[in-house]
Amino acid sequence: MVVVTRASEYALLLQRHATRAQAAFFLETRGESIDEVQERHERFEQMRAAVLEAVPAKWRRAQVLRGDLDRFVFEPEDLVVALGQDGLVANMAKYLRGQTVIGLNPDPHLYDGQLGHHEPGAAGELLRAAHAGRLEIEARPMVEACLADGQHLLALNEVFVGHRSHQSARYRIRLGELEERQSSSGLIVATGTGATGWARSINRQRASGVNLPAPCDRRLAFFVREAFPSIATGTRIGEGTLQHRSQLELVSELNEGGVIFGDGIEDDYLEFGWGMTATIQVAESTLQLAHSR
Repeated sequence: MVVVTRASEYALLLQRHATRAQAAFFLETRGESIDEVQERHERFEQMRAAVLEAVPAKWRRAQVLRGDLDRFVFEPEDLVVALGQDGLVANMAKYLRGQTVIGLNPDPHLYDGQLGHHEPGAAGELLRAAHAGRLEIEARPMVEACLADGQHLLALNEVFVGHRSHQSARYRIRLGELEERQSSSGLIVATGTGATGWARSINRQRASGVNLPAPCDRRLAFFVREAFPSIATGTRIGEGTLQHRSQLELVSELNEGGVIFGDGIEDDYLEFGWGMTATIQVAESTLQLAHSR
């Protein structure tokens, strides 16, 4: 079993300020107290210890921080437990290849639990169910962006294509028989899992007619952000859906700053410079997520 967590606010404060006293002084200058931050940290550590105690004695176990995921090698038979907010599951999804994931929500009052369906106290029962093959699994589709040179990027929620600073980006966009040159703040292509986040916000703001995919649908929704109509650029292709095996194609006209990144991780990106072609579609791989009952 591999337990994935992220560093707590308290741990990050100590890392930055070296001592508790210095961290406390820093917070006090901003009208905050370190006591509450430390209390949340201690509650989380108790939950993490309880989850580890629930692991059968004969199982191998490992613990990984979110920041170390790009250096950790998951084995095919690993059972992965994500203890944290929903974004933690999304952050690690691209590193998995079919391993089962159990999402545990440490604080239902703070986190929605769209992916962390279960309470930490249910860890023992869930592990036994997984070992016995009784764990119900949702296959959550992912989105994939592929460049013509073979580079590719996977995301669970959505991919963003545009300028790294979110300023105007120029590109050519093609959907089926439709094609046009656009200038916009970039575009996102979202899965059914991502339809509860960024895509949902855009969809509601626009009062759009796009039917967002459900979490397990092999369908994507895309939205162009603030497309600008001009003599040279159009706005006909502003939003829509991509069925399984259909593609959205983009050709960059950005001299610099063009990027493609997934799930809001801006420092893990593909460069999307002038003349580069990207195709975006439903990925063949899926996230195997323990189902909520």
